[in-house]
Amino acid sequence: MKVRATVICEKERRILLVRKQKSKWTLPGGKVEIGEAVAGAAIRELREETGLNVDQLLYIFELEAGNTRHHVFEASILGAADAMPQNEISECIWYSLNSIYDLDTSDATRSIIRSFLRRL
Repeated sequence: MKVRATVICEKERRILLVRKQKSKWTLPGGKVEIGEAVAGAAIRELREETGLNVDQLLYIFELEAGNTRHHVFEASILGAADAMPQNEISECIWYSLNSIYDLDTSDATRSIIRSFLRRL
């Protein structure tokens, strides 16, 4: 099973989403490297994909989808307006939580966001 650190950044009822070229929208995150702490992977992946730095990180839940175990974190970030696509990411957007299901996302992303919304 793949292990992934997934990061939710929410600000003013908007959520940060990223995507690779010609791919679906997803939450920032990625593979946890061998020997790497899951929280460390979440911080690293957010920075690598968006250029943003974490101020505070909170582990909120785990979700298994297909052959991937997502460790989901909520992050308070510094300089939210500075989010810029980095590395393999071609776009990043702050998208309204009220309209999130209008976007082309994976089933796992929809499940994670649905679980997150139940907490609000």
